[in-house]
Amino acid sequence: MAKKTPSARLSSAEHDAVAHAPVVLDVEGLSLNDDDRRRLKHPLTGGLILFGRNWQSRAQVTALCAEIKSIRPDVLISVDHEGGRVQRFRTDGFTHLPPMRALGDMWMNDGKQPAGHGAMAAMDAASACGYVLAAELRACGVDLSFTPVLDLDWGGSTVIGDRAFNGDARVATTLARAVMQGLLHAGMANCGKHFPGHGFVKADSHVEIPVDKRSLKAILADDAKPYEWLSTVLTSVMPAHVIYPKVDSQPAGFSARWLQDILRARLGFTGAIFSDDLSMEGASVAGSHTQGAIAALNAGCDLVLLCNQSLKGGAPVDALLDGLQAAQARGEWTPSADSEARRLDLLPQTASMPWDELMLHAPYQQALSRLPA
Repeated sequence: MAKKTPSARLSSAEHDAVAHAPVVLDVEGLSLNDDDRRRLKHPLTGGLILFGRNWQSRAQVTALCAEIKSIRPDVLISVDHEGGRVQRFRTDGFTHLPPMRALGDMWMNDGKQPAGHGAMAAMDAASACGYVLAAELRACGVDLSFTPVLDLDWGGSTVIGDRAFNGDARVATTLARAVMQGLLHAGMANCGKHFPGHGFVKADSHVEIPVDKRSLKAILADDAKPYEWLSTVLTSVMPAHVIYPKVDSQPAGFSARWLQDILRARLGFTGAIFSDDLSMEGASVAGSHTQGAIAALNAGCDLVLLCNQSLKGGAPVDALLDGLQAAQARGEWTPSADSEARRLDLLPQTASMPWDELMLHAPYQQALSRLPA
């Protein structure tokens, strides 16, 4: 895919004046309010993430996405929509996708068929999952889902659990590649998470600060392998809010060693890097939301997420946008044209298929028939 210049999709003089729009924020309800519209116009806003509270129906969320794009055509509309227990839209025609562990279970089960039958069936089903997921979201105006989960299932993490394909890095990598092929078939980029791996620790980084005491050698030999093997096809990555003290004292998303030295230089990743949500407890070691954003950007993140902070007026969102702008003026972080280009490369390159047309589309119907029971 040819790289676009940072201004390729920009629509306003205000946004053209900066080289980098790194903030991914959220909105409070089913439609935009005046504060949402104002924040979308902010030159540092580059993305928006939707949640279950933003969903009522296909018509409503399609109208919401259309209004967002009418204000900022270049903004990246995203959602956590993996399948299983992490699927924001579940009604009004959306397919209930299985947790990714179901695909790993298919891989391991040949039944009465020859050896390898389960693996081939699981790969076919994984491609179907990716295609259905992306095609349905894109029909409503969503650009990107934060999927696939590349964490390995070590058996002890409840926050990852059945979101992981398997405990074997080879199986997880192959199934993730198949899901990504399905996403691409529907015109959607991908996001591997949570680098270098969240599956080994039991603590949930939403409410705790997880610590993984393994060595770099051990992590690279197992959990980080999918990132190495998928480095040429991953279009974005989200690091974990996990501290790996034998590698760095900071969580991976705030660590230049993890993001620049290991992910980019050693593993060869060239796509976009998102921070995980700056409001999670695992990010609290960096300080305020603004301090966390600065630390993430300086460590090598291209975009920073602040989730569920638009409620009750959204003062934390405004504080981040204003604080990051002031920090830029003080020289505490420097906008990156390369980061902006990577953000723009995540936007779909083709028009989406309308929902009613999608429902009659033969490849979509075929994909539905291939999903795990």
